[in-house]
Amino acid sequence: MKLVLAIINNDDSMIVSSALNKEGFFVTKLSTTGGFLMVGNTTLLIGTEDDKVERIKAILRDLCPTRKQLNPSTSSFGRGMCDNSLGDEVQVGGATIFVLGVEGFEKI
Repeated sequence: MKLVLAIINNDDSMIVSSALNKEGFFVTKLSTTGGFLMVGNTTLLIGTEDDKVERIKAILRDLCPTRKQLNPSTSSFGRGMCDNSLGDEVQVGGATIFVLGVEGFEKI
């Protein structure tokens, strides 16, 4: 038994959750905040059998594209002290995935 923690962009959370549900996975969504851009993310908790982890990764890979976004300079620590400071183009999206071993799982 595995617990998959997937941190994804809020913009991708609805379509990913829906796709996982259609494949029979139960998903718990948590609202989280990333440290780099200080913007909202979604962390998905997905309990599954060991042999289904690769399918979850494939869904995440397909539905969590990376894209570029202009990051205002005021959202980064220590920057944006001047009115004329420009933002940076940063890559957002994708997924950060942790797969943890689970000793037991019970749905009550």
